[in-house]
Amino acid sequence: MLRKKTNGVTQRAGRTNILTDVAEKSVDRRAFLRGSGLAIGGLAAISATGGSVTQASAQSAVNGAVQTIKSVCTHCSVGCTVIAEVANGVWTGQEPGWDSPFNLGAHCAKGAAVREHAHGERRLKYPMKKEGGEWKRISWEQAINEIGDGMMKIREESGPDSVYWLGSAKHNNEQAYLFRKFAAYWGTNNVDHQARICHSTTVAGVANTWGYGAMTNSYNDIHNSKAIFLIGGNPAEAHPVSLLHILKAKEQNNAPMIVCDPRFTRTAAHADEYVRFRPGTDVALVWGILWHIFDNEWEDKEFIRTRVWGMDQIKEEVARWTPEEVERVTGAPGSQLKRVARTLANNRPGTVIWCMGGTQHTNGNNNTRAYCVLQLALGNMGTSGGGTNIFRGHDNVQGATDLGVLANTLPGYYGLSDGSWAHWARVWEEDLDWLKGRFSDAEFDGKKMMNQTGIPVSRWIDGVLEDAENIDQPDNTRAMVLWGHAPNSQTRQKEMKTAMEKLDLMVVVDPYPTVSAVLQDRDDGVYLLPACTQFETRGSVTASNRSLQWRDKVVEPLFESLPDHTIISMFAKKFGFHDKIFRNIAMEGEEPVIEDITREFNRGMWTIGYTGQSPERLKMHMANQHTFDRTTLQAVGGPADGDYYGLPWPSWGTAEMNHPGTPNLYDMSKPVAEGGLTFRARFGVERDGDNLLAEGVASAGSEIQDGYPEFTMQMLMDLGWDGDLTADERAAIDAVAGPKTNWKTDLSGGIQRVAIAHGCAPFGNAKARAVVWTFPDPVPVHREPLYTNRRDLVADYPTYEDKKFWRLPTMYKSIQENDFSEEYPLILTSGRLVEYEGGGDESRSNPWLAELQQDMFVEVNTRDANNLGIRDGEQVWVEGPEGGKVKVMAMVTERVASGVAFMPFHFGGHLEGVDLRDKYPEGADPYVLGEASNTAQTYGYDSVTQMQETKSTLCKIWAA
Repeated sequence: MLRKKTNGVTQRAGRTNILTDVAEKSVDRRAFLRGSGLAIGGLAAISATGGSVTQASAQSAVNGAVQTIKSVCTHCSVGCTVIAEVANGVWTGQEPGWDSPFNLGAHCAKGAAVREHAHGERRLKYPMKKEGGEWKRISWEQAINEIGDGMMKIREESGPDSVYWLGSAKHNNEQAYLFRKFAAYWGTNNVDHQARICHSTTVAGVANTWGYGAMTNSYNDIHNSKAIFLIGGNPAEAHPVSLLHILKAKEQNNAPMIVCDPRFTRTAAHADEYVRFRPGTDVALVWGILWHIFDNEWEDKEFIRTRVWGMDQIKEEVARWTPEEVERVTGAPGSQLKRVARTLANNRPGTVIWCMGGTQHTNGNNNTRAYCVLQLALGNMGTSGGGTNIFRGHDNVQGATDLGVLANTLPGYYGLSDGSWAHWARVWEEDLDWLKGRFSDAEFDGKKMMNQTGIPVSRWIDGVLEDAENIDQPDNTRAMVLWGHAPNSQTRQKEMKTAMEKLDLMVVVDPYPTVSAVLQDRDDGVYLLPACTQFETRGSVTASNRSLQWRDKVVEPLFESLPDHTIISMFAKKFGFHDKIFRNIAMEGEEPVIEDITREFNRGMWTIGYTGQSPERLKMHMANQHTFDRTTLQAVGGPADGDYYGLPWPSWGTAEMNHPGTPNLYDMSKPVAEGGLTFRARFGVERDGDNLLAEGVASAGSEIQDGYPEFTMQMLMDLGWDGDLTADERAAIDAVAGPKTNWKTDLSGGIQRVAIAHGCAPFGNAKARAVVWTFPDPVPVHREPLYTNRRDLVADYPTYEDKKFWRLPTMYKSIQENDFSEEYPLILTSGRLVEYEGGGDESRSNPWLAELQQDMFVEVNTRDANNLGIRDGEQVWVEGPEGGKVKVMAMVTERVASGVAFMPFHFGGHLEGVDLRDKYPEGADPYVLGEASNTAQTYGYDSVTQMQETKSTLCKIWAA
């Protein structure tokens, strides 16, 4: 009997089993295990189902003719190793990777159940199309031909931008890279993936502060932290294994753990100090802490003098945030924040951790920059135990972002300028003029489509529904390809339904049919293509800490599913550019060789150092995980001696240069050749007469003991170091732009090699900038959410003026100037559960996980519930101010404060009280369905990246 708990107290009985409704008969767990053949070994032995985990024995594997294969969990981005036990080509059991420095033999519920993800009975088994309102099985050949013909017709009539290629954080690095390259060959920048709606504000805010937009340290390096400041994240549920590293620091260092969150989460339960604050007030909260730091002169003055620009302007803004004003805006008492500030000041180095609670706001870029400024003020950057540890939500959302599955960059964050395109054309050995000819020749604001940022995934529905004259592209979006993407993870579900129905063509490529299959009411024009899981292919995947790991293939693709890169190859053939896109990539039958794709992006991604991680080095690391230190991540002896596990980027130069990777970004205590780094000089050398380069400090062993700009061939010549280049390197440099060739465009890697040989960082040695003059708010400021019930604060802290960017008009003030708070008085926020992942399609189709959480729910504070006449466990309606409503179960709890409601976002398959199970293809419906929280979520997008706002809107609740 399942029991749902609130605040640790059993309150009522839940449903007996997930199969009760599906199979219309009662099956207990033991009977289910016997019936599924899993009663001995495999998942029956794991803690998630009541057993224990034991280490795999090599001898028993040999005796039982069982092959053990290493892979990486396909859920969050901790990067846990999974040891698959395979007999006669069948995945029969699994164990956690005991040698992995990331998970050390641990698994969370999701990781413990991944075998079922691959072998799941609810998978999409063969290509299907909707015809006459019914799902019909078709062949791959028919699917590719019909879809291809439809797309080419749209391309001819409306241009290449009318087809939107939505990629995925669930692809491996090679597939992600190939997907972005494919979109370029199709001729559009209308390509994006999940990072837009989870950490795009992180990438923008962090990269514009000190150079790179990624996690600076690692889960393991948290072992060295003396304080842990966690805001807008719930790793206990979202990234459970990461919590083991946090708790290690808490225990061995007596490190105080400070959790700031509107909701008392399972992570907050571990905190030494829990700070509850009003959703959407992160900047005010951080400035409130900094007020005490500056007031008491606890900041690191020398660090700021030598390595930070613009802190004086930050101090001017922070001075406004007195304890009284901070409490008025955030609800957090000034006395508590003074205690937090003192704790951080007295326990250095401390780390700052955040996730989507901080990013998904209209001013999310302000939040992420404020977190960074806090660390700069404390001097906690570029040091072990410090840094900003940004936990990513999908297994390869870091890698897919790095590989350029984005509407505003090419692989390696090269941007969309002519120079960036020229660089990648050289890597691809492509005729640049031919590539230009693939794009529409239309111009908007003097910029050609090839150089225009595309429509972000957060706004694809507006690409369909907005009047064509208001969009900066030749025509509306007419075809949508949702490749490994859960649509229920996005806001404005009712409008998305309308957009799906307006499309000429809709294609879903996924191991599971996703909510895309049932959200729309269409009779035709929808195709479902079965991609295999990542366990049925091989390739690299990048964990949140920037380490690359290699997955080996566990089993051959099941049913009629195909690897994503094979499907891309089939479309490339249909569109007539297969020979071009794969000119340097061999084929194994119909499947492109993954290792060749790795080597191709190694040849081009100099910006972030994805150049040293050859397939051979990555495979060697995976085979020798036991040789890496569990805290430093550095190999102690063995074939990878001196390397950092997974060669965390940047791994500079070529693979032959053997750079060990960079464990902690911006750590000047190590030579660059040994994983050290400075802050990146990407913002020029001077601003308003002020020096932007570092002042008298440099990496250990640097021959330039001061700040310096990024390296170019001309700089090597000026320093007299150009003689260190080989003849081949010099020829490659001359072939690009001679003296103007820089470290990012030199395909030989010679400029990087020579700079590092002299102890210098190829990207220069600069100050971090606390003020980003290119952003709407150069100094981060608090702005009230578009939908706020604090009307008294709107005049003091208004949102932005409406504006047009990312091809689309975007509303801010025109929404906020309307008062919705009387009818919709409660703040609505959303987040994750430990049982499910993302949109939840695969995890809700997994019987082991589905049994753990069978009902979609809303958390309501006891006071609010009593005032609204709501009882725990009853059905309620939750409606947002744009009219979308969901029917869910009420969980009455003190986790949320009075005036705040919380819903998880992993559910789908119901729409405004209607069960859509009968609309799924037969046998491909998840065990657990429920309302999507985003049906009630509203409009709102970050002022820089178009990140959706899901953490601070309004709602009303009433008994159903």
